[in-house]
Amino acid sequence: MLQELDEIESNGLAELNAAGDADAVEQWRIKYLGTKGRLKQIMPGLKDVPKQEKPAVGKRLNEVKTALEAAFKERQAAAAPSAAPAGAGVDVTEPGLPFGQGRRHVLSRTIDEITEVFARMGFSVADGPELEDERHNFTALNIPDSHPAREPIDNFYLDAANQPGGALHLLRTQTSTVQIRAMEKTPPPLKVIAIGRVYRPDTHDATHYSMFHQVEGLYVDRKVTMVDLKTTLFQFARAYFGEGAEVRMRPSFFPFTEPSAEVDMKMMIKGEYQWVELGGCGLVDPNVFEAVGYDPEEWTGFAFGLGIERIAMRKYGIADIRWLFENDARFLRQF
Repeated sequence: MLQELDEIESNGLAELNAAGDADAVEQWRIKYLGTKGRLKQIMPGLKDVPKQEKPAVGKRLNEVKTALEAAFKERQAAAAPSAAPAGAGVDVTEPGLPFGQGRRHVLSRTIDEITEVFARMGFSVADGPELEDERHNFTALNIPDSHPAREPIDNFYLDAANQPGGALHLLRTQTSTVQIRAMEKTPPPLKVIAIGRVYRPDTHDATHYSMFHQVEGLYVDRKVTMVDLKTTLFQFARAYFGEGAEVRMRPSFFPFTEPSAEVDMKMMIKGEYQWVELGGCGLVDPNVFEAVGYDPEEWTGFAFGLGIERIAMRKYGIADIRWLFENDARFLRQF
């Protein structure tokens, strides 16, 4: 049995050295060190060894097992593939990925463009709060208490109990509130535009949204007429959209202007040109002048309010107002 152990050791070490790869090393382990390997197969023979030889045979068996296991571990480590580096490899010589440049939202760009056009006509910019009181949003604009425009269904009212003095406040429904504040602070003559967000509980569709932007224009001076208003709006349309811009004015009614008109422009909607209302306009009603302390016998003026979203839609061929507020970078990146 000692001779057989010597053969197992010598043959095992030789075969292990000849193993060419990790698979061959594993097959060697199964053959010599596995549960059915050569060493396991020889162990039952110990019972047949004479009693006086068993210590020497047992010692030699342990020596062979230790030698083969040590040789296997060394050979296994040498045959194992090198560990992959932590994380993804980086080629430092490769050019970096370009970062996409940001740009202003199409509505912000439209506001800048509109402001620039009216600035060339001599209009300065006025501003006012989005949270308004009833006086500036209705009363001073000659809108009586019984007018349907004051109904809760058409406004975002705030709880009067939470307001100073219990006054009723609301999110402004039009930038006309700014013209009242501008006239309260500035004596005539006056030529201003106001641009900002307004709020109405409209059902969302391709041309309506519950929050949108308006540009409000106000010109107060002596002997201002509808001709001045029409000229201003038509010149704006042609300066902004080009000489081929199609604009029309239709008679209408607003409590704060007399006479009043609707301003329409032709827009491409669902593959065909349609007239779309941009806003309202007219000569300032004398009652509005009286509410802010202007003498209506001396001063006249015109006012207009245009929807900026609709202007942007006409300018850039946008078919649905809702796209402007979805913040889809793929859409916004076009402008």
